[in-house]
Amino acid sequence: MKYGHFDDKAREYVIENPRTPWPWINYLGNEDFFSLISNTAGGYSFYKDAKFRRLTRYRYNGVPMDAGGRYFYINDNGTVWNPGWKPVKTELDSYECRHGMNYTRIIGEKNGLRADMLFFVPLNTHAEVTKLTLTNIGDTPKTFKLFSFIEWCLWNAATDMENFQRNFSTGEVEVDGSTIYHKTEYKERRNHYAFYNVNVPVDGFDTDRETFLGLYNGFDEPQTVIAGKPGNSVAHGWSPVASHYMEMTLRPGESRDLVFMLGYVENEQDDKWESKGVINKTKAREMMARFDTADKVDKAFDELRAYWDRLLGIFSLDSGDERLDRMVNIWNQYQCMITFCFSRSASFFESGIGRGMGFRDSNQDLVGFVHQIPERARQRIIDIASTQFPDGGCYHQYQPLTKRGNNDIGGGFNDDPMWLIFGTIAYIKEAGDMSILEAPVPFDNVPGSEVPLMEHLRVSFNHVVDNLGPHGLPLIGRADWNDCLNLNCFSNDPNESFQTTENKTEGSKAESLMIAGQFVIYGQEYVQLCRRLGLDDEADRAQACVDAMKEAVRKHGWDGEWFLRAYDYYGNKVGSHENKEGKIFIESQGWCTMAGIGLEDGLVEKSLDSVKKYLDCEHGIVLNHPAFTEYVMEYGEISTYPAGYKENAGIFAHNNPWVIIGETVLGRGDRAWEYYRKICPAYLEDKSDLHKVEPYVYCQMTAGKDAFRPGEAKNSWLTGTAAWNWYAITQFILGIRPGYDGLEIDPCIPSDCRHYEVTRRFRGAEYRITVDNPDGVCRGVKSLMLNGSPVEGNVVPVRPEGSVNEVRVTLG
Repeated sequence: MKYGHFDDKAREYVIENPRTPWPWINYLGNEDFFSLISNTAGGYSFYKDAKFRRLTRYRYNGVPMDAGGRYFYINDNGTVWNPGWKPVKTELDSYECRHGMNYTRIIGEKNGLRADMLFFVPLNTHAEVTKLTLTNIGDTPKTFKLFSFIEWCLWNAATDMENFQRNFSTGEVEVDGSTIYHKTEYKERRNHYAFYNVNVPVDGFDTDRETFLGLYNGFDEPQTVIAGKPGNSVAHGWSPVASHYMEMTLRPGESRDLVFMLGYVENEQDDKWESKGVINKTKAREMMARFDTADKVDKAFDELRAYWDRLLGIFSLDSGDERLDRMVNIWNQYQCMITFCFSRSASFFESGIGRGMGFRDSNQDLVGFVHQIPERARQRIIDIASTQFPDGGCYHQYQPLTKRGNNDIGGGFNDDPMWLIFGTIAYIKEAGDMSILEAPVPFDNVPGSEVPLMEHLRVSFNHVVDNLGPHGLPLIGRADWNDCLNLNCFSNDPNESFQTTENKTEGSKAESLMIAGQFVIYGQEYVQLCRRLGLDDEADRAQACVDAMKEAVRKHGWDGEWFLRAYDYYGNKVGSHENKEGKIFIESQGWCTMAGIGLEDGLVEKSLDSVKKYLDCEHGIVLNHPAFTEYVMEYGEISTYPAGYKENAGIFAHNNPWVIIGETVLGRGDRAWEYYRKICPAYLEDKSDLHKVEPYVYCQMTAGKDAFRPGEAKNSWLTGTAAWNWYAITQFILGIRPGYDGLEIDPCIPSDCRHYEVTRRFRGAEYRITVDNPDGVCRGVKSLMLNGSPVEGNVVPVRPEGSVNEVRVTLG
């Protein structure tokens, strides 16, 4: 069943039934202030860090689902309803939710009254703005009562849920005209407060939750709304909220615009107060004044739309397949922006409390974002590298508010360091900015420890070289990319975390073939970078290490039909035909085939054929086969999941693109395209009841062939799947890759694709690329023309800024 449709011209997904199989969400904001919003207006807002600066409260895993948000209640002569359907769930005469690029519009109609809510975070603004347009679409006057509502979170989202002996005594607010200020803990250690404002006089308010809802009522039956009368309550402790009350009458055909603002303010320590106990509201008033009319809001919204016009104009595709075009041109790029902003921290599956920005995750996300705003990618690389240790190891995560390593998780994930090379080189190839390598970057954010970024790349490379196991393969440490393959954990205590329990690596023989393939690919990139910098001795040393790794993989990492996954603590094979379960894994097949290890003597082809034979299914490529049915202490968390879910033979969509790229190494464009389509959201829209999550963005995990419900998805939005699928489709299938010296054109497409066109802005110039495939081949550039002149090879050289260039490519 479908619950809506794509509106590609508007770049929106339009939801027409509020009862989606799971809350279908969107993100507002793109830099410092963010909101999550569902199709029924659920969700929450925060400044920079969803753990330490959360403005509004949200209840994950609550009953009913998706409880808490920004609500507007309408009491129309005793009929109480919400424009977004929830939380009252009164049947609406009409409902529509339009999720767009950093905005959401929800329109509800009931008994001749239309409420149109536009939610967005204006550019360079620490606030969420809502323009609520109320229209009488009937033929008689309408008199009704409007109640706004949000619930404040007491800033730290973790302690907000647990430290009630303190929380129930600390809540503080101020009410000033039409603005409700949340100032809990402001008089002590905080220099920040929040506010909720409406741009017109109000007839009443509430700031105490018990008064507004009633102690035993839910959001669906707030006693003040049902009674049609506010309590004018001022919260003192307990649970502070913010609600405005207005009485309104509209003539037939009359509309009225209201502007609500949920904002965040920081004051200097010596400028916190207007007078004793009264917060300094200067910055809040300035912010409100910027958006105090509908015209000002409309102007800010137009600026946001223009911002996305610019970003999405950098790479655009015309393939003749509307589903592919909408993913490449709109939704995949948009999701990459969101993952860049959030890493894996705050979605409707991640609470924003337990995870910060991932070292590995953030580097991977760069490849989906770097073409849009390279300067932000540059800063992100420096932030990431600043959490590294002098030996090349690093914190696995860091907090976005402080940009410091997350001690709760620590380090020891031995794939992490090589991702810094991956992210940095992706940036340099896109931006042409070698100067980043000279930027001073500290270790562990310690002042005085700064060295050039290039030194961070060197110690990243050496971290692998200095941590090799008995087979000359990389030691896995706490884990590699698969955080749930815990070969040095040995946990039998259900109260322990597999990722943070003691890392028993002393004397371990646990080696990773995934890191081995990664090292070959990005070690080779490091070699090429050194050569460009004239560091030939370092390049020769690094090349010798890469060559030794290739040989170690061929000698100790091949199992006859596929690449081993690992060796365990004791030196036993993992991912081998010798194993009882988990005989073959996707990660090593992807990385070793992307690296082309054994390409010349058939290992790549055999490996990928085994993927097709053992791992492929209707919904994508599963992570391992056969699924584990018993807990294997030597393997850790992976074997704790039921068969077919998550890391235990689930379709971990993040790593499907590795196999897709591996297929392009072989030149098998038909197979690469087949795999791409299986997990691409736009091609799954018709089975939303099974898939459950949003049909416009990628998810992390789809239940595999061994699961109870194969094809059911989880963990949408914040996944490396977004960046890796962007990387796979644009650089390896469509074959337009940024390089040091220009754009490399090397498509590997399905044989029935005869023509497509791409517009690509690159280092200030525009390239209009036409690819023709008259002979129906999958791969092979027969000719390349630049502005009417032939080009030797398949690299379009960098052209002058501001130039518009015609590129014609013929395959054959």
